[in-house]
Amino acid sequence: MARARAAGLSGALVVLAADDDDELARAATVHACWPDVRFSIGVHPHAAGRYAADVEQAVRVVERAIDAQPLARAIGEIGLDYHYDFSPRDVQQEVFRRQIRLARSRRLPLVIHTREADDDTLQILEEEEATKVGGVFHCFTGGDGLARRGLDLGFHLSFSGILTFPRALPLREVARGIPLERLLIETDSPFLAPVPHRGGRNEPAYVARVAATLAELRSTTPAAIIEASRHNFVRLFAP
Repeated sequence: MARARAAGLSGALVVLAADDDDELARAATVHACWPDVRFSIGVHPHAAGRYAADVEQAVRVVERAIDAQPLARAIGEIGLDYHYDFSPRDVQQEVFRRQIRLARSRRLPLVIHTREADDDTLQILEEEEATKVGGVFHCFTGGDGLARRGLDLGFHLSFSGILTFPRALPLREVARGIPLERLLIETDSPFLAPVPHRGGRNEPAYVARVAATLAELRSTTPAAIIEASRHNFVRLFAP
């Protein structure tokens, strides 16, 4: 956290698993060390299978965690993951839908995870009127079509260290065209460390490398990217 602040980060959104009591408890320590962090809480699609017998239990778990965390500012990460299929797809979809409804009732934005499930993710977001709360497509790696449809739904797109990878040329093209007011940057720590740290353990300070890459792609300055992302972050997740 000290390195993150030294790198210029003013805050961060920390994603918590709603059904991991140890992780939820550690949030207090994180906030004590870095008062400007905020939290997002949800049931990840990988964990959705735990609630196959009672999908509403997933909602109750998220509600309990949100009620216990006064700095909860979003629901997520939630969504669909058809790459690993750790949970049955129909269960993933129902848990996803229930959490969107919860977000609407709580007026909280969404942090969306979608992997090899874009059409179903978008369909559910549209059917559940997720545009009423908006949010962000976390760790965006999709193409122009997903980007456009996500933007049309009122969502932001967040880019990670993947953007710095030499072979991420299609993703770089998408990043060039995203409106600045819909842009966020992230690390997805401890995964996806950017170049030149690729292969190592990622950490929040490295988001500066993502900002620098975006600035180069968009022919602007890192300061402009940082200021835009800070403004968008505050608008979505703070105070």
